Amino acid sequence: MKKEMQIGITGMTCAACSNRIEKMLNKMDGVSANVNLALENAKVTFDEDQAKPEEVVEKINKLGYGVREKRLDLAISGMTCAACANRIEKGLNRMAGVTSARVNLATETGAVMYQPGIVEPEAIYDKVSKLGYKAVPRKNENADDKNKELAGKRNKLILSVMLSLPLLYTMIGHLPFQTGLPIPMLFMNPWFQLVLAGIVQFYIGWPFYHGATRALMNKSANMDVLVALGTSAAYFYSVVQTFLYQFASLAEPALYFETSSILITLVLLGKYLEARAKRQTTTAITKLMDLQAKEATLIEDGHERKVAVDTVKPGQLLRVKPGEKIPVDGVVVEGNSSVNESMITGESLPVEKTQGDQVIGATLNTNGSLIMRAEKVGKDTALAGIVRIVEEAQGSKAPIQRLADSISGVFVPIVISIAVLVFILWISVVHPGQLTPALVASISVLVISCPCALGLATPTSIMVGTGKGAENGILFKGGEYLETAQSLQAVMLDKTGTITHGKPQVTDIVNYGTIDQEKLLTLVLAAENASEHPLAAAIVAYAREKGINDLPAAGGFQALAGYGITAEVQEHKIAVGTRRLMEREKVAIDHAGDEAKRLESDGKTAMFIAVDGKLAGIIAVADTIKESSEQAIKALKDRGLEVYMITGDNQRTAEAIARKAGIDHVFSEVLPEQKADKVKELQKRGLKVAMIGDGINDAPALAAADIGMAVGTGADVAIEAADITLVGGDLRHIAEALDLSRKTMRNIRQNLFWALFYNSVGIPVAASGLLAPWVAGAAMAFSSVSVVANSLRLKRVRV
Repeated sequence: MKKEMQIGITGMTCAACSNRIEKMLNKMDGVSANVNLALENAKVTFDEDQAKPEEVVEKINKLGYGVREKRLDLAISGMTCAACANRIEKGLNRMAGVTSARVNLATETGAVMYQPGIVEPEAIYDKVSKLGYKAVPRKNENADDKNKELAGKRNKLILSVMLSLPLLYTMIGHLPFQTGLPIPMLFMNPWFQLVLAGIVQFYIGWPFYHGATRALMNKSANMDVLVALGTSAAYFYSVVQTFLYQFASLAEPALYFETSSILITLVLLGKYLEARAKRQTTTAITKLMDLQAKEATLIEDGHERKVAVDTVKPGQLLRVKPGEKIPVDGVVVEGNSSVNESMITGESLPVEKTQGDQVIGATLNTNGSLIMRAEKVGKDTALAGIVRIVEEAQGSKAPIQRLADSISGVFVPIVISIAVLVFILWISVVHPGQLTPALVASISVLVISCPCALGLATPTSIMVGTGKGAENGILFKGGEYLETAQSLQAVMLDKTGTITHGKPQVTDIVNYGTIDQEKLLTLVLAAENASEHPLAAAIVAYAREKGINDLPAAGGFQALAGYGITAEVQEHKIAVGTRRLMEREKVAIDHAGDEAKRLESDGKTAMFIAVDGKLAGIIAVADTIKESSEQAIKALKDRGLEVYMITGDNQRTAEAIARKAGIDHVFSEVLPEQKADKVKELQKRGLKVAMIGDGINDAPALAAADIGMAVGTGADVAIEAADITLVGGDLRHIAEALDLSRKTMRNIRQNLFWALFYNSVGIPVAASGLLAPWVAGAAMAFSSVSVVANSLRLKRVRV
């Protein structure tokens, strides 16, 4: 049978690439391909009897090209324990065209990376459905459905309690010690007990049978299997005893109807409390979503009107009155005000805003009226980006979770084997021939064993930890980064814009030669005007302040990273930059050496100015250190970390700034492309390194570090390359991020310890016959609740 598919291909650079791919695919048996370079895709027709989609992908990969991937976020319902999540994850990962799949039990979500054309979303939903669960796009997840589901659990729990109470009352009345409770004859009737327990077993407990059947049909086992086996054994044993009592004159039937009913009731109670507690772990996202303004005041044709914020488009003018939230990201075009950005950046003091300043959606305009132009709306706003990062982080897995996943994958079959072995030992050795004690012991083993606590131990802590970070301006992009941050040993800080404000100012101008200062400034300004470097911006701003506005044209502009700039202005060749640039241009600077050293010793950056191959002057620029930098660096050193500063400045300037900031180790005169090498240099010494930067030229170093932290006020490229984003640029967030990482990982280890300790102690105790089944059921029900409750303690942690 012929099938057709479209495959997106990456890595093609010319027609030769597309021709090569097309030629090699057409050589495959049963495959016909047409590769389009412009669209970067391939239309492939193949015979299912001769070729498979994954073979086509493998061939493209072997040729050195990639197949384009997409991400699909799922909301998954029906999971009851870690074994369910593992089964879905394994099932999706086995699908052709799925490159990776992660399923999170705590958030009831999944993230699937897939190759369009090989597999489509409908097939992924269908796969989850065949495994016995329901998946919908995460964006279609309805909060009302969640509320209805929780209400349904509550109502079933109430009914189960009402039906189980008469059975529990009867059991208490029959305890060996004298309780003195009057027991109605109706409660003593086996048939009455059978009806009550039957409703609990088959109506309220039906989801356990349904889940167990699904699991067994898919050749796996989960918590539902344990509950269904344990309660069914107690219930059907009691049914047999009832029939023997009624029809075979059995004098005293041994009934355990209360055991099956109370077990189901306690499991339901545990699941209900767990569901309520899990909802609290996602409050960070809810709080972030609530920050968004609901309405905006649109200015159109001179008239103002209220519109829904999701209808605002880029380029539209908006009025923001005092006390209103900034509706979207944009730029101020008119007015002055103070804006409280603490909800996004964590900065407590309001920030002054005037014409040309950027404003962030969801921040609060405090005292003036502003007219702004919308630039980023909807999913492109800073707030939407923060929410997206937090959602992805909460759905990710930390490496420590592999332990729990590997154990939960084999947990249920092992427990069933232990229960069978316990039954055999009791009925053949401990109490030979006696069915009741053997049954009680094996049921207790089945119901006390809880894979849920193990499955929830890591994701619930990750959810709360990443949410807590987001509330404090620290965005972890995934659980793996939250785990790695705890073990950092060295921190490398970029100077400009990270330790300093990144807004340098001109402090000194020294003339050499015959060109007067105003003429020299005019030439330098014309040359630097095309540069985007912060030092160039400082020179341009200074010249403007001095009233120099009429600029001659500049040609032949060249920006040389780590050196400076060259240009031609009014037939003069201008060079502005470092000693290295002067050496390159063969400009003698020896006679200016002492003056440059004096400026650099004060922490200023001295730039040499050459006109037509001769030194014409020095211009010195200083960048002030952020108020928080010294405190942040001290906090890092107090935590035992080595702190390094990396900069392109010369050694004398760099050491002066490092001294003021309290930094002992300095990498100076480092070219942008060498920053990643310096990170690797520290890693070769066996150090776990964090790199903190804010610029485009920091991106390679951020990617090379064990943890890359981007300052949130910096370039989008740096933020994209980073593992952690520090919103607002306060370096004190670095120590707070490390503290949060350590506290979260300690919380995870506590959860894993108690989950493993609980099962390793509970199973032997149950096997020894020291626990009644309903006590074992209560312990199982509350084990997962205790893990979630322990994770929620992170919400009270101070960072």
